[in-house]
Amino acid sequence: MTTATAGGAAFVAARDLLLEHRTDYEAAYDSFGWPDVGDAFSWVEDYFDAIAAGNHAAALHLVEEDGSEVKLSYADLADRSRQVANLLADHGLTHGDRVLVMLGNQPELWETMLAAMRLGLVVIPATTLLAGSDLADRFERGGARMVVTNATGAAAVDALASNVTGDVIKVLIAATDGGATAAGWQPYEAARDRGTSFTPATRPVPSDPLLEYFTSGTTSKPKLVRHTQVSYPIGHLSTMYWMGLMPGDVHWTLSSPGWAKHAWGCFFAPFNAQACVFIYNYTRFDAPAVLNVLVDHKVTTLCAPPTVWRFLIQEDIAAYDVALRELLSAGEPLNPEVIAQVEQAWGATIRDGYGQTETTAQVGNPPGARVVPGSMGRPMPGYTIALLDPDDEPADEGEIGINITDKRPVAVMDGYADDGDKTAEVMRNGWYHTGDVASRDADGYITYVGRADDVFKASGYRISPFELESVLVEHPAVAEAAVVPSPDELRGFVPKAYVIPAPGYEATAATATEIFSFMRERVSGYKLVRRLEFADLPKTISGKIRRVELRGQEASREGQGPRTEAEFIEADLKAD
Repeated sequence: MTTATAGGAAFVAARDLLLEHRTDYEAAYDSFGWPDVGDAFSWVEDYFDAIAAGNHAAALHLVEEDGSEVKLSYADLADRSRQVANLLADHGLTHGDRVLVMLGNQPELWETMLAAMRLGLVVIPATTLLAGSDLADRFERGGARMVVTNATGAAAVDALASNVTGDVIKVLIAATDGGATAAGWQPYEAARDRGTSFTPATRPVPSDPLLEYFTSGTTSKPKLVRHTQVSYPIGHLSTMYWMGLMPGDVHWTLSSPGWAKHAWGCFFAPFNAQACVFIYNYTRFDAPAVLNVLVDHKVTTLCAPPTVWRFLIQEDIAAYDVALRELLSAGEPLNPEVIAQVEQAWGATIRDGYGQTETTAQVGNPPGARVVPGSMGRPMPGYTIALLDPDDEPADEGEIGINITDKRPVAVMDGYADDGDKTAEVMRNGWYHTGDVASRDADGYITYVGRADDVFKASGYRISPFELESVLVEHPAVAEAAVVPSPDELRGFVPKAYVIPAPGYEATAATATEIFSFMRERVSGYKLVRRLEFADLPKTISGKIRRVELRGQEASREGQGPRTEAEFIEADLKAD
């Protein structure tokens, strides 16, 4: 393809190199370099519009539970986003203004994202589940001048104190029944009266902010991660490569809007590959329904969290004639038996990958490369990664660090928008410090150990909660689990598991005994779970477990015996 600008051409050349070496990791890693797009670059104008011109191939395909669907071509999305850009400009928004985009998986989400990029706005993505102080924080720290949302989000916004939203311009996507726009809200549908041509007053430069993500806040107050006009749009070339996407693919990433993973797999990576973003909107996960959707709509590439893969293999997946070529998972290592069952049924291997809100895909198993069970893979093209010891020296095991001196990846965030000290803390000594600990084998494969804050010592041995949790969830009685240190008179600390029992299992001593026995057969004695409590798990709004709360709870408890009726001690049950 050709583009009208040198920056667009440089971007496409880098993209095409990765597509050419899609199944040759060594060639891709050795030859790839982040493209030099010059002093002015707009991904939407210099790339997206070039591939959208006259292009009636599907770019977005949304399917609802009732069977209704919306399918928009690249040309459709480009035109619609220019109409929305005109609407936002008519409301007075200009380059650098911040807009809170609080939408579900609906066409307006993609239209608004593209429109904001045309204007040079800074997008603050948010989930429609936000309410109260969490939502107020987005307005106050985010500095949003406009909010674009649906009826669910509007109710949460209207419930806030008037001094929080102040002079914020409120744009509402009306219900499909054509109901009137709520008082104080402007109709999004007015965009359809605008023209399909748009010329921005100011073209962005690569260092201009584009996205500001509030993290999920698993250990502290959510951080505000700032990405630029290039760090996510160009940076997600690495994600495209890990996923193995190709032009014409139908790609589905199971992710909720408002979080970075949605931008990874439902926006930048597939659009960079000229693939179609596919979404099936369901109210409650149903494995047979999901499998039928995969078959009926000929989805070719699928990225799902481990929980989804575990649900899927409860069905006879071999009976479903899927068109899947690439299978992906991220967030935690998958159990080997899950990978084996899927490979036997579909002839494809689920490939892990790793990244953060602050980056794109840093580490992964790309197509064609040997997969080491339990490993996240190797550094993605464009990333130079080391495992750092406490002195920031490379080691075989340590904190994952990204070289940001002579080889700084385009994909690394600009910084934390409202916290210079935190930015300096993670961007020190020439490395971006991820806060995640991993180990590396002789072949360069990296295996996740855990968050640096979560790893602890028991009887002098280092314990990875992540490793123990991965074993725990293999037991059929365990729906979810979190492992934290529990004070112990003899060992200092012992691993304790908080467990949500799976349906059909009771929170009893018998169930706890089964789980303890299961663990003894699978992990070394020095890292056995010694305490187990059946309880709900505190979570962030994005669904991540807040281990910091559980650690604090354990630290405040006294006594060596069971402290609640739902807590069990391995030694007591073993003796019985």
